[in-house]
Amino acid sequence: ADLLAVADAAAADRFAYYGYSWLALSGLQLALRTDRLSALVMGGFPPIGGPYSEMLRVTTAAHEMSVKTPAPTPSTPGSAPQPAGNADATDDPEGCDWSAVEVSTTPEQTRQFVTLYQALRGFDDRAAQAGVDCPRLCFAGSADEIPYGERWGGVTVRIGSAVMERRAELEAAGWDVRVLEGLDHTQAMQPANVLHVLRPWLASQLGS
Repeated sequence: ADLLAVADAAAADRFAYYGYSWLALSGLQLALRTDRLSALVMGGFPPIGGPYSEMLRVTTAAHEMSVKTPAPTPSTPGSAPQPAGNADATDDPEGCDWSAVEVSTTPEQTRQFVTLYQALRGFDDRAAQAGVDCPRLCFAGSADEIPYGERWGGVTVRIGSAVMERRAELEAAGWDVRVLEGLDHTQAMQPANVLHVLRPWLASQLGS
């Protein structure tokens, strides 16, 4: 409803959606609930085989830490990494030591991500593919694998390998797939790496 409200405010009856990481999975949920999408692009999150259970553990740990030690409000939005689902919010294009990252979001913010992943427990992203009928593209860095230490739930979030291993299945389900060689999660979200994939694909699907 929030995403469609933004489109309504922009007087966009039909629109293309691009999101990265948790905003990519939000785009998939949007595509399942509206016929207004002219195209869908998911970056940094696999459309099939997504790490929903792993991210629930990470975000639950982040919420627990934020409750125990509330973080001070950053002076600039996005000035510190925020692994509670918004794990890509870093200004460092060279990557991030995810185990060393400190929680910089409030308990209220971290709780929102826990709520998101709790709501997606049991979500079958493979079965959901039949509900997406617009042109669609997914991409990920080949080195996109995030190992979280024990205090973050002791899980490894596999993005790049999940996309590569399921490439044939994704393509059979109607996805165009791009793998950005050698890039990790933060590198693959940088504009210089995204735009050369995104713009030609949108032009090929929607015209200039």
